[in-house]
This record gives sequence, structure tokens and C-alpha cells, in this order.
Amino acid sequence: MKKLVLIAGVFVLLFSCKEDKAAKVNHEILKDGKWLVELQVMDHQKLPFNLSINREPDDSYTADIYNAEELIHTDEITISGNSVTIKFPVFEGYLQGTFEGDTIKGNFIKESLDRVVPFMATFGKTDRFVVNTDSKASMSGVWETKFSPDTEDFYLGKGIFLQKNNKVHGTFRTTTGDYRYLDGVLDGDSLKLSAFDGAHAFLFTAKVSDSTLNGTFYSGNHFKEPFTAVRNEVFELPDEDSLTYLKEGYDEFSFSFPDAEGNIVSLSDAKFKNKAVLVQIMGTWCPNCLDETKFLVDFVKNNQDLELEVVALSFEYAKTEEDAFKAIKRLKERVGIDYPVLLAQYGTADKEEAQKKLPMLNHVLSYPTTLFIDKQGVVRKIKTGFNGPATGEKYAAFKAEFTELVKGLAQE
Repeated sequence: MKKLVLIAGVFVLLFSCKEDKAAKVNHEILKDGKWLVELQVMDHQKLPFNLSINREPDDSYTADIYNAEELIHTDEITISGNSVTIKFPVFEGYLQGTFEGDTIKGNFIKESLDRVVPFMATFGKTDRFVVNTDSKASMSGVWETKFSPDTEDFYLGKGIFLQKNNKVHGTFRTTTGDYRYLDGVLDGDSLKLSAFDGAHAFLFTAKVSDSTLNGTFYSGNHFKEPFTAVRNEVFELPDEDSLTYLKEGYDEFSFSFPDAEGNIVSLSDAKFKNKAVLVQIMGTWCPNCLDETKFLVDFVKNNQDLELEVVALSFEYAKTEEDAFKAIKRLKERVGIDYPVLLAQYGTADKEEAQKKLPMLNHVLSYPTTLFIDKQGVVRKIKTGFNGPATGEKYAAFKAEFTELVKGLAQE
């Protein structure tokens, strides 16, 4: 009997060791190094981006996403067997898939919007797009762009690009913000540009001559629109400071929304009295809002002596109030926000619905929209949209203008 027990114990021990070893092997199957991820979007197009998976000394994993000059780092990678989930800083979107050898297959998921985009990742591939032919034109310069031309949804953009050999990078600015760090190639006369940041997945394709673009803009697998462009080095977009304003009959801006503790915060509260105030209309899901938020956090940190308060009004896609506040908490912790971020709306970020919450505005045209209010409560400026670091000189000019205006308001 003792002999049988001993044999059974040895068998269990050996079997357990085999299981542990198998689990360890499975855990290590996910290769660290360069991966090319390709999302399956509309019209059988593939939207690629570069991903580096890094195995850390403690056997955990981190990852980096590359878009031209942009690097997005995440340390939220979960592995179970041959399944992997990669979450991104701040945004709720995540990659979830199964891996085997040199491939990962799965989906890019945004739960609040019920969006699922299939993807496949290939290990060792570094070229974002394949180039077969030397470029037949040049993308470098400024392009006056029309999105959805000849439709009621028409809007203007300003393409700003730099080309070196076949490589192209830059962005499209619009009156409501920029289309991120676009990274791609000009293959013969075929332009392909993409960007992925965990919130938005953008792909631009176009036929190029020396003076025109004719193409299609894809956002994930849920939206596409045509665009055209012509070279115009002196083209400028409409002034973003004139697009949003207080409607006739309203002399001031006001709000009353809850914070995470359930306290109702209003612009009439004592903390805002006799202070210059910046009110940011935003959402945790919005990359341009994140760009502006990072800038605001840094500005506040470096100008603590100013008589200035900042407050953000968040309009969230999250389906429940609890999930909306979780998203706000995640943003505050990740970016280091120490000013109030209030929940203005959850369940939708529809701009018409948002305008109903702020009826004194003519419209909510863009996330973000930022109000500059002086110490007497007078709205001195409303800035629609945000053109971030990807816009280069435009961003540098914005920082200088912002600093001069805000310091002036705070010192009046």
C-alpha cells in the first residue's frame, strides 16, 4: 500500500512539473521584439502599425507603439496560456488575441462603442507598408484639403507633410484638431498613411500627382469618406477661436456637474472666485483632448503661483456612470491631473446632446473646446479643437499664445 502511495505521489509530482513547464513554455511563446499589426478595415484595406513587445527582467511584458515621431508605452499586458491582452494608457480600447509562433490573431475592441476590428500581427516585420516602386511625386509641403467634398458633411483640412525617398510623415489639421502622427509611404503614385494610438485607428490612401491628391480616409472599420487636396503653401484654416461662442442672451458661462465623490461643482463655487479659469470640454476617449490635457497639467505644474483654476467637463461614451468615473480616474492617475474632472454626461459623447448640457454655447463643435474666463467671470476666448505636437510649428505657436493670454488673465 505504501509503495502504491509513493508511486502515486511521484506521478502527481511529475505531472505537476510537466504542467508547470508547459505553462512556462506557453508564457514564453509570445516573442519579444518587433511586430507589425494589421487591422482589417473597410474595402479589404489593411491598417498597419508598428509594435514592439518587450519582455522585462521579471518576466512581465511591456509594449511600445510607434507612429512617426510618436512613441506610446504601455505596461498593461496580460498573458494567459496563449492568449494576450494589451491595454493602452488612458484609453479603453485594447488588443485581445491568441498567439502561436510568429503570429497573433485577434481583435481591437472598444466596448463602450461596441466596436470590434479584427487584426493579425506578424513577428519580425518592420516595414509599415510595402514599397514596390520609386515615388513618382513629392508629398513635402502644404495641401489644401477637402474632406467629403460636394456633400453637406464637407469640411476643410490642412495637410502638412515631409517626404524622404519613399517615406512620408506628417498630419492633417482641421478646425477641430489634428489626425495624429501619420506614418507611411509614397509607392509610385500611391500614398498610404496610418496612425494608431489605442483610441483611433486612421488610414489614408490616395493617388498623388505633383499638385493633387484624390483619396479615402478610413477610421477603423466603421467609417470612411473621400478627400481631395491641392498644393497651396499659403493655405490657412478658418480661425478656431471664432467658431464657438456664447449665444445671444447669455452673458456668462455656467455649469453644475458631479465629481467622483458625488459633490456638485459649479463655476460659482468659492474656489473659482477672483481667479482666472480655464474650462476644458473633453472626453477620456479623445486623443486630441489627451494632448491638451498633458499640456495643461504641465502648465499648471510650472505656474503654481498664478491665480488660476482649471476644471474639465467630461463627456463619456461609457455606458454606466461607474464606468465613466473609472475612465476619469484612470486618466487622472496616468496623466497626473490634480484639478477637477467632472462628469458632464455618460452613455454618449454626441455633440448635439453635449450642447444641451451647455445651452449657452452656440454648439459643441469639437472635443476639446476650451474656455478662457477672466477674474470677473467674463469669457474672453473660446478655442475650438486642439492641434497637438504632431502639427509642429502650429503647436509651438499655440503654446506661446496660450502662455501670454493665460498669464495676462491671471495677473489682471
